[in-house]
Amino acid sequence: MSSQTFAISRHMLQAASSALALSGNAPDAVRFDGAGALPSRYAVSDLAAASVGVAGLALRQLIVAQGGDAAPVRVDRRLASLWFGWSIHPIGWERPPLWDAVAGDYATADGWIRLHTNAIHHRDAALAVLGCAVDRDAVTRAVAGWRGDALEAAVVGNGGCAAAMRTAAQWAAHPQGIAVGAEPLVALETRALDGGAARGWRGAASPGRPLAGLKVLDLTRVLAGPVATRFLAGYGADVLRIDPPDWNEPGVIPEVTPGKRCARLDLRQPADRTIFEALLAEADVLVHGYRPAALERLGYGEQYRRARNPALIDVCLDAYGWTGPLAARRGFDSLVQMSSGIAEHGMRMQGANKPAPLPVQALDHATGYLMAAAVLRGVLYRLADNRAMGARLSLARTAKLLTDTVYDEGAQPLAAAGEADLSALIEHTEWGAARRLLPPVVIGGAPMAWDRPAASLGSSAPAFLSLRNVSI
Repeated sequence: MSSQTFAISRHMLQAASSALALSGNAPDAVRFDGAGALPSRYAVSDLAAASVGVAGLALRQLIVAQGGDAAPVRVDRRLASLWFGWSIHPIGWERPPLWDAVAGDYATADGWIRLHTNAIHHRDAALAVLGCAVDRDAVTRAVAGWRGDALEAAVVGNGGCAAAMRTAAQWAAHPQGIAVGAEPLVALETRALDGGAARGWRGAASPGRPLAGLKVLDLTRVLAGPVATRFLAGYGADVLRIDPPDWNEPGVIPEVTPGKRCARLDLRQPADRTIFEALLAEADVLVHGYRPAALERLGYGEQYRRARNPALIDVCLDAYGWTGPLAARRGFDSLVQMSSGIAEHGMRMQGANKPAPLPVQALDHATGYLMAAAVLRGVLYRLADNRAMGARLSLARTAKLLTDTVYDEGAQPLAAAGEADLSALIEHTEWGAARRLLPPVVIGGAPMAWDRPAASLGSSAPAFLSLRNVSI
């Protein structure tokens, strides 16, 4: 592995560490090793190593704050890259398909567009605009008659999810690209707590499970937020994921739910709202991926959350940023790659005849680890300074970290996952036995491990398990 490759990982780590207001020399505690790079015209493996590294670094600082050893954080760049794909390796069964029959890239009259249709209502919205049934050939013919920007606007206006392919220069000149470029990688806000509000989790009994007893209410979907809460659960946090009754995402659930309990609530129903409000009051952390103002429309806006739980650590993400004309737009990793110029750059550099996105959903995964680090930063603020913290992140701003970073042409290709990359432990999921990749980060005395196997949405009751720990 070239020194230049690790220099890029370290540069990204420094940017993330600074955004999280970790101490100036904190990144020196991270050691990188491991060989290989994912096939991309961007430094995707460096982003993987850096984002995993900053989550590990924030956890290390918490361990030290709880009296644990100041052990180095060791990040395996190879394993971090593999975790940006699939960590779960089924034994005798197959993962559900990631994409539905319509989702994908389509040629328009003037370029390309991506339709994201995994959710049935998003698919119905796109097909209604196109006048098609669920038939990929019919969708291809219909899309070919549209200009990309016009179809994007029509699908989004009908409640669907789509993104026309733009160049990086077009995105940089777009009002949303300009707005995102002015946002911080992680927008932090803290406020002092009075004595009455200084309650909740005050530390774990053992640095070996440094997040034991931390109550995390998870209102996230698909990958970025669930990756964050998977990391927290791996170190003992009591993660309770809440989904509405009609939501499902079978392609990713076995990947992102180890260590969590998954329940359903309908926040339009009074009885379920009462349960949710009690959970919100009890939680130490809220992680949510709702678009701006979505929780406000449900009656659970920022003002309500602060009043209900003044000490709450509140970490949220969206796709396209928190300012600018597209801030409220529905979005996913693959769409942001199309909008921000990533897919077009890959196509042009490879001489391809269609969009060439990143080899993995890197914006989701990287943002997830940054979110986990933000949660831990909030815990440190609470323990050390008696302050509550909020944080905002977006896939589009994480994309800027990637696209602004120089690509290392000399990195050797990443070899496929093999036996040596897998843990010997068998995870008995409800789909069948499986093995996970070895952890991508090692922090002395605090192994990453999950207390529960992956499970389906709605498989648990809507309640936390943890007894409140006393201050250590």
